[in-house]
Amino acid sequence: MAFELSEDQLKTAENELKRYLPMSQQVYGFLVLRNRVRSDPVRVLVDRWPQFRVIVCKPHVEQKSDLFKDTVLFATDAAVLEEILSKSSVIDWSKYFCVGTSVSHTEIFKAVASAKGVPCKRVATCYLMTLEDVSRLPSVDSSGISISSLDESHIGLVNQTWKFGKDDVAVAMIRNMIANFPSCCVLDAERKPVSWILTYASCAIGMLYTLPEHRGKGYAKILVSSLAKRNHALGYPVYSFVEEENAVSYRLFANLGFTEDPSYREAWFEFNKFQIFQ
Repeated sequence: MAFELSEDQLKTAENELKRYLPMSQQVYGFLVLRNRVRSDPVRVLVDRWPQFRVIVCKPHVEQKSDLFKDTVLFATDAAVLEEILSKSSVIDWSKYFCVGTSVSHTEIFKAVASAKGVPCKRVATCYLMTLEDVSRLPSVDSSGISISSLDESHIGLVNQTWKFGKDDVAVAMIRNMIANFPSCCVLDAERKPVSWILTYASCAIGMLYTLPEHRGKGYAKILVSSLAKRNHALGYPVYSFVEEENAVSYRLFANLGFTEDPSYREAWFEFNKFQIFQ
């Protein structure tokens, strides 16, 4: 059994999730934005209320370009999580979906997917990098650099350069991010973005990218610092997920004062990927 939370319950759930930080960071960040910003519709479901043990944030999917909007979940009880995945209608195992959750739940997802005959692949494993004190960000010289926000005319550019943005399946997710959440970019003399960073629906900052011909100019450092300050000023948690193999990004965030919780990793799983291309 799963219950969808009301607007008032969503605010209560946000406060409850603070107790479990940093493990609950992604779902907590999701609710921070959900409770403050109008964006694409999402259902938030729990196993029971108010002492929930599993909470799932599930995006509304209407078309192919919605498929890459992640489902994110947090669980304090592995047995309840397995039951929710196996027996409830929270997840539609007949369609493609992508889930972000603690790497500790890997075997549960694999076991349930196997029992249902559904292809499962872990596509990313990330460090959780958090900036606890924004005032300690090192000074960054941005003089002479034009910094702005992305707009919807930049969706195609961001999608083309993102490693997961293939065949336009991520377009709706990127549109939602650019239209509703903070972003920063560096503009060239023609007012075109050459480097950028966005805020995910989970409040994590990421999708950081600089066009190859503009690298080595310190743009990434400027943008991470700028967006971190902007999100902090809005009352949002400031954090990022950095893939384990991305040593360059890890050093960048660490040098800016972000710290890793060595006891925690976040993982993303894809199911029924073949259905994207049908």
